[in-house]
Amino acid sequence: MIDEQITLLGHRKIVHVDMDAFYASVEQRDDPNLRGRPVVVAWKGKRSVVCAASYEARKFGVRSAMPAVSAERLCPHAIFIPPDFTRYKAASQGVREIFTRHTDHIEPLSLDEAYLDVTQNKQGLPTATLVAKKIRQEIWDELHLTASAGIAPNKFLAKIASDWRKPNGQFVIQPHEAQSFLLTLPVGRIPGVGKVTEARMAEVGIKLVGDIHAMDIATLEQAFGSYAQRLYELARGIDHNPVVSNRVRKQISAEDTFPDDIPLEACNVHIQRLAEKIWKASNANARGAKTIVLKLKTKEFQSLTRSLTSRERIESCEVLTDTALALCAKVGLPQEQLYRLVGVGLSNFERENAEDESTEDSFSLLAEQIL
Repeated sequence: MIDEQITLLGHRKIVHVDMDAFYASVEQRDDPNLRGRPVVVAWKGKRSVVCAASYEARKFGVRSAMPAVSAERLCPHAIFIPPDFTRYKAASQGVREIFTRHTDHIEPLSLDEAYLDVTQNKQGLPTATLVAKKIRQEIWDELHLTASAGIAPNKFLAKIASDWRKPNGQFVIQPHEAQSFLLTLPVGRIPGVGKVTEARMAEVGIKLVGDIHAMDIATLEQAFGSYAQRLYELARGIDHNPVVSNRVRKQISAEDTFPDDIPLEACNVHIQRLAEKIWKASNANARGAKTIVLKLKTKEFQSLTRSLTSRERIESCEVLTDTALALCAKVGLPQEQLYRLVGVGLSNFERENAEDESTEDSFSLLAEQIL
């Protein structure tokens, strides 16, 4: 049984590379006055959220996605810097170019992290550990940024490992070590297990991955339904998902969260600007979208989505803008309703050129998330 499990785990060499405090690190790299100081990448404002925090700011409890006002309260002397996604994307592309020297099997997850399958690597290095070490060194030498890496026989374990020695470190999980490594981990370390799922697990006595491992599949199914099989396998370190290169874009979108709630007609100017932004981004690839999506969030946090799918690909920014505005006009809520967020998206992409793929396939446009 153990030999069979090692065989299942050991047929790939996967590296998960995760840039360290990426946006904040780019800011510190480009402005020497920021180095060693608590940097928070966020717009200041009561509805802004933190995009990234330097490790100096994290010491005070500042974390990504927390409200900017909370970050300011935790670290009053933090330096707040509005995000500059043009520079972050340029740095991300530099990292991607380094990846391609070692493998063509790259699956970007965002601007700052990616999976690499280095079972066979271009440099002929004997181990995945050496590949990861060389990639991290090249990122530092050429881009003056640090990255952490996890090396493991599958994506699930590699992602956990990359967080083990942050920042600027790497960690290896060998196939024969996977089970003992997992048993003592809190279930919250499993990617995809959020606070809600973690609370549900606690209700049935699950706190550690080892608790899942001790349960049979029938018991897990009673508590977690279709998710049970995935949990059963992950608790045993089994993940058959391959690194998927050239992933087809599912959606590209941009959002505005307003400093103050506004009526529906006031959303139009934001819709026009967001439509122009995502049209410019989507046009960078030789593909078209057939579905236009409008997203609204009311003052009361109710999310509304409206969409229209065409038989033909969307051919112009004007069509995108006019359609998004028409969808907005048909929301159907009372005129006095106020809104806190609007978003515009394109989806249902068709791929014209299989070779024309880029790291943007995994990205949503976030630069306009907060005003």
